[in-house]
Amino acid sequence: MTCIIIDDEAAARAIVSQLCAKTPELDVIEEFSNAIDAIKFLNQQNIDLVFLDIHMPGFTGIDFVQTLKNPPKVVLTTSDTEFAIEAYEYEAIVDYLVKPITQERFAKSIQKVKNSLTAQPAQGADTASSGVGNELYINIDRRLIKLKFEDILFIEAKGDYIDVKTTKEDYRVHNTLKKIKEKLPAHLFLQIHRSYIINFTKIIDIEDNSVLIEKNVIPISRSNRPELMRRLNLL
Repeated sequence: MTCIIIDDEAAARAIVSQLCAKTPELDVIEEFSNAIDAIKFLNQQNIDLVFLDIHMPGFTGIDFVQTLKNPPKVVLTTSDTEFAIEAYEYEAIVDYLVKPITQERFAKSIQKVKNSLTAQPAQGADTASSGVGNELYINIDRRLIKLKFEDILFIEAKGDYIDVKTTKEDYRVHNTLKKIKEKLPAHLFLQIHRSYIINFTKIIDIEDNSVLIEKNVIPISRSNRPELMRRLNLL
């Protein structure tokens, strides 16, 4: 795996470089003291993995991940755990290493990256970017809650929040429908309205302009109806 190291401290870069040197499958291509130079590099060259410090002057590690349109896999390196929960909201971030980093913990992180790369679907295939094949993690009051895809009934947009309705409980999450859609497998979920994504395997009944899931009546927009019918083999 090709990789780069981004950290404003030379000593920290050296430590990560030494850990990489003891890992045969890693090939360190370049090191950077700031995120801006790294972004310029990534605009010209594709790599597999970035070791990224969170705390850097003027441009944090999280800012870096948000800036890249198609980021490689990222392992965060930091001296604190303040951003741990937020970090896992980003598909590209595979692991979170707290300094000082041991070789054993580093090896576990690399295995996570390898598993993530192996599990990536081919282009055009259904994807679920939760990082786990049949599960989605949501952030509630700085806690990560695991939901099984099969338990999710539908998701409704409510301003800056989304309501996730499940067979067991309902959750309100500070997120957008667009972002959550990227984390759901297309063979189970479909957006049928600007404010709703449904698990179409849970549909009980269909009217002209709505579907019934449990006791919830959910509208279907005219533009989304043909795709729903196709998914249900009704065309």
